[in-house]
Amino acid sequence: MDSESKPPSGIAFLENGRILVKDSDYRSFLIQKGYGVKEGNFLVLAGEEALYLMSEGKLRIFEADRELTLKDVTEKLIPTDPDVWIRFLIYRDLRDRGYVVRRGYGIGLDFLMYERGTYGEQPAKYLVIGVSEGKPVRIEDLLRVTRPDVYSDKELLLAVVDRRGEVVYYKLSQGFSESQLDE
Repeated sequence: MDSESKPPSGIAFLENGRILVKDSDYRSFLIQKGYGVKEGNFLVLAGEEALYLMSEGKLRIFEADRELTLKDVTEKLIPTDPDVWIRFLIYRDLRDRGYVVRRGYGIGLDFLMYERGTYGEQPAKYLVIGVSEGKPVRIEDLLRVTRPDVYSDKELLLAVVDRRGEVVYYKLSQGFSESQLDE
């Protein structure tokens, strides 16, 4: 692989629990690839994004003057985001399959997932809910997310991370309404 085709790597800083990319060239590269949220002159990376980029050798994270390891960053994120490791495993699996994945919004959604090659051109096709195997999930929570007015033309996927860290996906559909449950 020549130097022109090799993806760049960059540096981020862990400040007040947030992972900030300050370099404008690397920030632009990440935005183009579907990473982070721009805030002023910074790009703020979600925990799973930062862990993924670190695991791929594309990001080094510093806190003050000390470079952090993947384990260091994970341990610093867990107190404020206990599910960061589960989301990282799902995120990594989806990115490795060629999807652009963005943090979900409200109502228990972990990710918005775009069809390959459509990021920035079309809306997300999939909504992803992540869970850890053995962790209870309330059916009411799944029903709330599967309402057609919530996800309209999107497909809903349940990503289950097993004890070995492997991810299995299940497609969810609205087979019945909440009012039918009350009957």
